[in-house]
Order: sequence, then C-alpha cells, then structure tokens
Amino acid sequence: MKDKINRLEIIKSIIGSNRIGGQEELLTHLRRQGFDLTQATLSRDLKQLQVVKVAHQGGGYQYVLPEMIGLARTQPPRVEYPSAVANGFLSIAFSGNLTVIKTRPGYAGSIASDIDVHAMSEFLGSVAGDDTVLLVMREGVSREEVIAALRIIIPNISL
Repeated sequence: MKDKINRLEIIKSIIGSNRIGGQEELLTHLRRQGFDLTQATLSRDLKQLQVVKVAHQGGGYQYVLPEMIGLARTQPPRVEYPSAVANGFLSIAFSGNLTVIKTRPGYAGSIASDIDVHAMSEFLGSVAGDDTVLLVMREGVSREEVIAALRIIIPNISL
C-alpha cells in the first residue's frame, strides 16, 4: 500500500511540474524515479487520481489534475468494499506462474484494482478484462500463498 501511495504522489508531482502528453512519457518519468509498473496499473492510477487529458495551447495534449484546472471533485473517489468485490468472484485457476480469476461481468477491473492497491508482493502484475483477471505470480509463490493473499479482498475465495 505504501508503494502505491508514494507512486500516486510522484505521479501528481510529475504531472504538476511537466507537460506530459501520454502514458509512455509518464511511465518513462516514473521509471527514472525507480517505479516499475505496467501500463494497466498506470491507467488505474490515473483514473483514481481523476487525471484528464486536455488540449495544450502549443498543440498536442497533456495530462492535468482536476485541481490544476479548477475542477472540484463532485464526489469522493469510489471505494470498493470487500463484500462488494467478493460478490463478483466466481472462480480461480492456476497454470504455472499465472492465476486466472473469473468474475461476474464488470467485476474484474475492481478486483484487479484492489489487488494493485494492496500492493501484494505475491504478484508481479495484473491485467483485467470485463470478467477475467490475469495475475502473474512471482517465482516460488505457492497457490496456497496466493489464496491467502487474495482473502484480504475476496474473503470467500478457495481452491
């Protein structure tokens, strides 16, 4: 969790002090500061921060934070609670160092986001579709360790 909080603060700092036109450019800045993350994780971070892309006077586009253009948040960021996420969980399967979580339609993104928010050390990264989450496990992590880690957000998970 600490890593994500630090990463979000760095993202805000980078966007606030640089003209960033796209995710690849932002990823480059983050990597220079020691953050190694996927484009999918960055997309979720930008969504959580409510970053918007606006036209720049000199041409092209740039990312801005809502407070940079005077937009007040109309509602607080949405928080998923474990019971809501758990209701979307259907099944889990393993293949090598890959874990596939099947969900009800529309739940995969929330589950992947919660996994990323908790910065679970068992995983290298996640990719979410509409009803499927693909997790890449670190080498040497057992299926039992994965289940134990995921119980934080999906209390009813089992093999």
